Amino acid sequence: MTTARSTPHTTTSADGTEIVRWSSGAGPPLLLVHGAMSDHRRWRIVPHLTPHATVHAMDRRGRGESGDALEWSLDREVADIVAVVDAIADESGSPVDVLGHSLGGLLTLRAALDTSNIRRLVVYEPSVNELACSPQTIAAMEAHLGRGDRAAAVRTMMREIVLMPEGEIEYLESLPSWHTRLAAAHTLPRELGTDLVMRPADLRQITVPVVSILGGDSPESVQAAAHMMAANVPRHQLIVIEGQQHVADQVVPEEFARHVLRFLRDEAR
Repeated sequence: MTTARSTPHTTTSADGTEIVRWSSGAGPPLLLVHGAMSDHRRWRIVPHLTPHATVHAMDRRGRGESGDALEWSLDREVADIVAVVDAIADESGSPVDVLGHSLGGLLTLRAALDTSNIRRLVVYEPSVNELACSPQTIAAMEAHLGRGDRAAAVRTMMREIVLMPEGEIEYLESLPSWHTRLAAAHTLPRELGTDLVMRPADLRQITVPVVSILGGDSPESVQAAAHMMAANVPRHQLIVIEGQQHVADQVVPEEFARHVLRFLRDEAR
């Protein structure tokens, strides 16, 4: 499959940080927001989306071509997404569909409360119910980073936080995007040292249609998050991809994209 050529665009966030997104394809606007350990290059689904949508894959702050600030918070990350969504809506003249993975899913859910320019929202295993990981795990990652061993820091996160099977870790290491995960490793302690939670009361305030995508083999905590979403988001549906966990968009990108497109095209809901 031919990959559409990407064009960079820069949006200035509320605190002055420049956020870069990479745009390709044709059709209604769709923003992709990655989680931890990534930048815009993680998305293997883009070639399957660009025939049907104008895909904007952003680099979150501190990743890829985007800038960063001395102070970091989840609120600043949410403001980044709101700024990018609003910019895309202004440029396209239409509301924006958004897909967020993991921490990116949590951020997009929170952004949906701060902008009226989101049309539909896809969240893939959003970290809405995760308390900050243990100080020991944070210390282990910082020790690896202090020794310059970014790969060990990333593997620690995958094993101890995501509970990813060794086979999936080895598969990700074989992909061209592995080096982007290593490049982003320094951002892991600041993000994973924060409580990544969203209150049910806030979930009930989300008015746009939302689909949660869940791997059928994902850990119980991830399953619980999906069911908490289903119980609280008013216009919600759940899609389970059997036999997958936290990286189905990497392992079965065509199938994953098919679920996304089906939801975005379903105007009846």
